[in-house]
Amino acid sequence: MTTTPAPAPAAKNDREDNRKRNRLIIGAATAVIAAALVAGAAYWWQDHDKLSQASAEDCKLAQRIITEAEQISTGSAADAQKWWEQTGDERRAQMEDGYLGAKISNVEGHALETAKNPSAAPSAKELKKLQEEAQGHCSASGVTLSVPRLGS
Repeated sequence: MTTTPAPAPAAKNDREDNRKRNRLIIGAATAVIAAALVAGAAYWWQDHDKLSQASAEDCKLAQRIITEAEQISTGSAADAQKWWEQTGDERRAQMEDGYLGAKISNVEGHALETAKNPSAAPSAKELKKLQEEAQGHCSASGVTLSVPRLGS
């Protein structure tokens, strides 16, 4: 009597080996995708809080407006109002970096209010903070912004 060994146990072992290998491949692929997602999220998180970087032209315009603001803050309220309107229009038309523009609009407003009421002049601490915030947008441009006291 001749008997042949049963092939079923060998086939069962092959199927189990294939399942293990497939699980390993799927697990490795899942780990790679998860790592890529974590790296992408970390990159975004690091980058999302950075300040916009204005061009040198925007920063030069900002400094010119700041210099004019110092002068206008000691003048008449009527002249300051006219300057504020014209300068705001010019800034909105020419300045590409809106974040820097928002900081400079604060300087414009302070100059107008100081011309109207000298006791409303912002403190040195307020101006220093405003200068630092605006300078953050100009750090790559090579232009250094300087916000002087207003109304003095």
